[in-house]
Amino acid sequence: MTIFKSIKDDLPASIVVFLVAVPLCLGIALASGAPLFSGLLSGIIGGIVVGYFSGSALGVSGPAAGLAVIVLNSIATLGSFSTFLMSVVLAGIIQLGLGFMKAGVIAYFFPSSVIFGMLSGIGIIIILKQIPHAFGYDKEPEGTEEFIQYSQETLFESLAHTFQSIHIGAFIVAAICLFILILWDTKRLKSLAVSKYIPGPLVAVIAGIGLKLAFDSTTFKIDTSHLVNLPLLSGPLDLINQLSFPDFSSLSNPNVYIAAIILALVASIETLLSLEATDNQDPLKRISPKNQELKAQGIGNIVAGLLGALPVTQVIVRSSANQQSGAKTKASAIIHGVLILLSIVLIPQLLNLIPLSVLAAILLVVGYKLAKPSLFKQMYAQGAKQFAPFMITILGIVFTDLLTGIALGMITSIALVITQHIQSGFVLKTSQVNGKNHTQMILSEHVSFLNKSAILNVFENIPNQTSLDIDAQNTRFIHPDILDAIRSFQNTSSSKQITINKIHLDENKYK
Repeated sequence: MTIFKSIKDDLPASIVVFLVAVPLCLGIALASGAPLFSGLLSGIIGGIVVGYFSGSALGVSGPAAGLAVIVLNSIATLGSFSTFLMSVVLAGIIQLGLGFMKAGVIAYFFPSSVIFGMLSGIGIIIILKQIPHAFGYDKEPEGTEEFIQYSQETLFESLAHTFQSIHIGAFIVAAICLFILILWDTKRLKSLAVSKYIPGPLVAVIAGIGLKLAFDSTTFKIDTSHLVNLPLLSGPLDLINQLSFPDFSSLSNPNVYIAAIILALVASIETLLSLEATDNQDPLKRISPKNQELKAQGIGNIVAGLLGALPVTQVIVRSSANQQSGAKTKASAIIHGVLILLSIVLIPQLLNLIPLSVLAAILLVVGYKLAKPSLFKQMYAQGAKQFAPFMITILGIVFTDLLTGIALGMITSIALVITQHIQSGFVLKTSQVNGKNHTQMILSEHVSFLNKSAILNVFENIPNQTSLDIDAQNTRFIHPDILDAIRSFQNTSSSKQITINKIHLDENKYK
């Protein structure tokens, strides 16, 4: 099959994404107030179903931390998980409709400074959130991204408590695994065939399990509270018993539709942003079809709602891990979904031996690659108009949450555009002609009401006995407020002995 043409690259990458995804699925389910199995099922659907229908080569879908608070509040408002699942089905239908309506064009309205800010912000959040797990402080579930955490501790409170309760065994495991990951990423090891077919994170996980078993009879013993905690199934048939189904009778409840609209809009925006960011990271610079992705997400959420899973979106953490691990096609995302399915049926006991500090080491590397210092230097070199939204987005994500940070970055970008537009409504040239002051105001192609303040400021500061040319020969649009301002100034200019000469400024042309 064509989809598996790059299996030698996609299979190792899928293993890494699988290792990252499992604790995130469980953590997001816990933070969402939903059954733990619903998070794993969401990862399976995001990988297999969305992966199959998606046109994104590197994107990976599953439960998203950005939706956790919305899911938690929706379940509480609607009264039951089955009623919430009905909202998920409807949200999927809305997303499918958005795809057919070609709403994916929204992605093009997000500037690169905000996209790169999102990547760096998430990278910093990953690093800060994983430091406690690396030291064995596992009070917070994996997968949370908000500044105010699941336990109601702030991010910095959690970091402070980390160093008051260090688990030596977990820390040793994290340190050794981090060393393995860094070593595996060196040029010398990358040149060896073994590094291409056996990913560093897999070696780190195997080492982590070995260390955990070796520590069992020592004072460094790592107990179950510091390990992955998959729900144990008695067999493949028990998988069916874990499924939940939507309450179709709740279709008469208007709150179900409100929750569905909120889920659809937030999930779609997060997906489109992740898609844009993933494309920016793609070494082959492929452009994913935005509308197809909305349709794929819609189908995924319809299936998720029907089977009892959390809503899915494309997720930048898993997508970045996929790209960094050398994936080439969407086969990696599909295989990672299959691996989650097989793991919970066949080897949950083995996965439950993985220390969370191992996964913290893996995610620390992912976070660093998302927030490399070189990216900050690159954005700074592009000037304040790029660097300011970039930094505002990062700070917003770190101190609030993902969507708020992106919104703040967008507001900053729009404010800078407006400021630039205000300043670019005209070009002003001053000179001396026959010993008299001469000012030339050359209007730009489009002069809006936003330019009114700057134009009035020029009029107020023109010296007496000046000749003023207002040149509109290249202007296609002038807002009526600007025309009013010019007329008002013309009526008062004689008192200051200012002569106004209009060039190609025919007011009838702009009505």
